[in-house]
Amino acid sequence: MNSKITFFPVDNGDMTLLQLADDRQTCLLIDCRIRRSADDPSDTTPDVAYELRKRIKNDARGRPFVDAMLLSHPDEDHCLGLRAHFWLGPVEDYPDDDKGQSQKKIIIRELWSSPMVFRRASKKLTLCDDAKAFAKEARRRVQANRDCGFIVPDGDKILILGQDKSGKTDGLERILVRQGEVIRGINGIGSNLLESRLLAPFREQEEDVEEELSKNDSSVVINFSIKESSSGLYSSRFLVGGDSGVCIWERLWREYTKDDLQYDLLLAPHHCSWRSLSHDSWSENGNDAEVSEDARSALAQANENAFIVSSSKPVIDDDNDPPCIRAKREYKSILGSDGIFKCTGEEPIRGKPQPLEFKAARSGFSKVIAAAATVSVASSAPPRAGSDD
Repeated sequence: MNSKITFFPVDNGDMTLLQLADDRQTCLLIDCRIRRSADDPSDTTPDVAYELRKRIKNDARGRPFVDAMLLSHPDEDHCLGLRAHFWLGPVEDYPDDDKGQSQKKIIIRELWSSPMVFRRASKKLTLCDDAKAFAKEARRRVQANRDCGFIVPDGDKILILGQDKSGKTDGLERILVRQGEVIRGINGIGSNLLESRLLAPFREQEEDVEEELSKNDSSVVINFSIKESSSGLYSSRFLVGGDSGVCIWERLWREYTKDDLQYDLLLAPHHCSWRSLSHDSWSENGNDAEVSEDARSALAQANENAFIVSSSKPVIDDDNDPPCIRAKREYKSILGSDGIFKCTGEEPIRGKPQPLEFKAARSGFSKVIAAAATVSVASSAPPRAGSDD
């Protein structure tokens, strides 16, 4: 059994599942975007909730769960559907035991949350209801940990990503991951199979720098080192950076080494946006827009035979951003002739996207060939998770 990474087709948004190579396939969900149309059996929007449920386990009481969930950035396209599909609250209050399996909310055993990212994001945007619900659940779990001396059951566990300002994370050292530190495993499982180095959010900065970070979609940035198998000797790198903008990547290039930023698989930041590579507007400047060499360098540490994935609508040659055709060209230039660029909205074909899967190999990743799509009749389809049917 190999470790796997699955990108779900959610148009311009992120929803990624990382599964380790242990027998129980310990998993980390990175972001979610489950639209109402995806919950409608009469709609052609991919049913990503169903695809997620196919890949995760149920506990001894038949409750579906993910071992951990990371929210990289609290914009709606990273957390939509959270309240409809995930249980937020103490596990002892779980209400869905008498429901059909597809209607049971998914338990999040451990939450990975960054208050710094939330604080910086709230200066730029009004948080959606799902983002507010995530933040509320994070606060509940922090308090539960304080009250119980940081010995809590699954469903109350949390990791705080990034040391916050003004002593806000003081006393939380047992659940705090500082910038540059490594998380081993997921929820205490698979410590020999996964190392997750937290590259950002950056520590508290001077006021003018804080303002710049807030404007540039500060996000959690992690470089995952994933063992190919439970007995494997080799690790593959998977770099994730949410919606991080150009200033974030410039700063990453200044603060870290090439090795810290190396990857075999990159989730193109902000759905293949030009704004992660340049200070110039694509729609206003077109091909005259200049790339930031430092940001490009941070994103250019691709190993041989690497993949870059755009979690977005199909990338076409127009003025849209994201996804941006110029960004795609830059990424393909980074990859050279031996690397491959993929877009979730185009796999396996445009108009009928399916989850895009990669498995860890002895060196890097290999793409899993998608099974042929089955034809179904909408009127005979079972209710989708999250629907009212």
